[in-house]
Amino acid sequence: MAKIQKIQKVASNSLDAHILCVLTGERRFENVFQSLSRMILGKPELIEKINVNGRNTYDFKVFREGKKHIIGMYDEINSFVSYVKDAAEGGSSKEMAFILIGEPGNGKTYFVDHLSYLYRNFINIPENKRFTFRFTNLDKLGGYGKIVNIESQTYEDPMVLAMNLFETKAESKKYLGQMGYNDKQLEKVFENYRPLGSCTYFILSQLREYAQGDIEKIKSFIEVVPVPISESRGTIAGKYAAKDKITSSAADLIGEEAITRLLHITDTDNPYRFDLRRGALARVAGGGIHFADEIFKNKKDLVQVYLGVIQNRTIEIEGYKWPLDTLIVATSNNSEFGRFLEEKEQAPIIDRCRLTYMSHNTNYRLQHELTNYAIGGRDKTTFTNEKLHIDPNLNYAISVAVILTRMPQSDKLTPVEMMKLAAGEVAGEKSIKTLSEVINDLNSDPDITKRFGQKGLGHRNLGRSLQLLLERSETQEGKCMYAGDVFKALETVILDYVQEPNDRIKYFNDLKIAKELYRKNVMTTIFNAYMDEPNAIERDVMNYVNMIIGIDAKNLGSDKIWTYRDQQTGKLVPLKIDETFLNSVEERLGLKNLEQKQSFRTTIAKIYGQKMLKEPNYNFMDNNDLVKAVTDVRLKSDITGAGSLIGALSNRTNEENQKLYNRMTNTMVNKLSYCKTCAEKTIEYFCTHDDAN
Repeated sequence: MAKIQKIQKVASNSLDAHILCVLTGERRFENVFQSLSRMILGKPELIEKINVNGRNTYDFKVFREGKKHIIGMYDEINSFVSYVKDAAEGGSSKEMAFILIGEPGNGKTYFVDHLSYLYRNFINIPENKRFTFRFTNLDKLGGYGKIVNIESQTYEDPMVLAMNLFETKAESKKYLGQMGYNDKQLEKVFENYRPLGSCTYFILSQLREYAQGDIEKIKSFIEVVPVPISESRGTIAGKYAAKDKITSSAADLIGEEAITRLLHITDTDNPYRFDLRRGALARVAGGGIHFADEIFKNKKDLVQVYLGVIQNRTIEIEGYKWPLDTLIVATSNNSEFGRFLEEKEQAPIIDRCRLTYMSHNTNYRLQHELTNYAIGGRDKTTFTNEKLHIDPNLNYAISVAVILTRMPQSDKLTPVEMMKLAAGEVAGEKSIKTLSEVINDLNSDPDITKRFGQKGLGHRNLGRSLQLLLERSETQEGKCMYAGDVFKALETVILDYVQEPNDRIKYFNDLKIAKELYRKNVMTTIFNAYMDEPNAIERDVMNYVNMIIGIDAKNLGSDKIWTYRDQQTGKLVPLKIDETFLNSVEERLGLKNLEQKQSFRTTIAKIYGQKMLKEPNYNFMDNNDLVKAVTDVRLKSDITGAGSLIGALSNRTNEENQKLYNRMTNTMVNKLSYCKTCAEKTIEYFCTHDDAN
């Protein structure tokens, strides 16, 4: 209570008021790493243990909040959190920069921009706000011309000034002790001790001389102010993008001598003649994040400036020093980094960096969300401002296509098996352990580009393919982004933007596989449309699964009716086991003898047991081969084969076929989220033999 009363006695913007606010916990004094660590790890409920590619890791939910949050990047985020936590605890990381290296378009810049956005929001919370100080009424001091107020150029914390207020640390500690700090609190505060910057120290020395050691008189020249949180001004979180060799200058980073200041300052030894805020680093020096985009594209002298800043955490000009409290995060693409490594004399900066190799996203389920980002959240329109429809298969088609290009070649797994396992899905008898082995083998390669997920079509190429799809006359005239056309757009992107011939060949082969998967999706849609039921094929797939579980049940009677409890509804459901249906599905899967069939049934039953505990709504629709087999069997039994349906839909000269076509089109439009254009084009595609196995 006495402390609170003491705060009320002093002016709210005075140094003493700030010192007491830190003491009572109303304000905080911590370095940037401690702030970030608290932002990420402050709430244990926002940390979740997950399994990615067969390996246990952590997911930090603070990065998943907001409308356009970060998708995936589990390994990279874990590396970053570990780095920040180590630095916050005084480890070697505090003297290093964090650098993300990877292919263009894999989300490096997006990660840093989102981190900066989160940090700005975090610092904007009243109890997390950062403060700095300025010297006022300098006209009384003399020697500064018309300059009356001078703010700390590096946004130094008022507590740093308090720790340097007297000529010795002991006197400053004694003063803080008189303010109410006990030994433990003093120890904690002085853990973040750093000297004042040159110009701040110079002015404080002048004030000591002017006030003849009267501390109250010195404090009357000091005013505490909040650090501005501005994206456009580059404070708290700022960015420096690499420029060409002519226009770039070290002044862009650390500032330079200002002629306008020299016109006012009489003492040429005064370090305030240097304008540090002309550079990007000083604006984030008060507990901020500095983002060096494409750091290795900078010319050598700028890279040397970064080396000094990273290693010593100071801005140094002509022997004058200004300490920094800054996290330095940088990005680089593989080719620029490789070029930089070839220059052996540049090794010291690599020694001062925590390198993380960022891969492309390899989970096609997460890719659906990234593709939604690329498609955009606003309603799309044609050139003539009419509403543009999006084919419900578009996201799946393009997501699978780009993910397959990111799957490396392997003797142990096919691209589809690898894609499914990476998404946590079932891939026949292949286990997640096999994928883990493949990834470990690939990631031990010294050539970074050969590691898992390091090569493939990136997010920008995905965006380009959507742009090409939009500009097609078929898209504009049909008022629909039809999924089948996106493969042509992707072919153009591969031809125009992929330079390596071997990569082009691989990507075209991956595109063929993606088309086959798209065709399986179309088959499911057609069957659901024919049955006039959105979930017809899902129901039949689950009937197959429940039949193979029920066929060995002890309570199965001679009527072959098995009653089971539906996991989703909790109700008892009677099901007649149709062995003809089971055998037909398994023959479609290529299972010829009893042993193969029994092995497959055991695998499905095992998956059912594992999945239903964690995901009661799991429906086996990710098992493309099983879905296709069930679809083929149902098409054959219900409508005398897919060929007959193709014939009926292709030849609409008689009234009955036309009615069937109209009914299916209406179902697709009214129940399956298609428009007339993509419904007709999807049926037309089904009637062709393109991409059929």
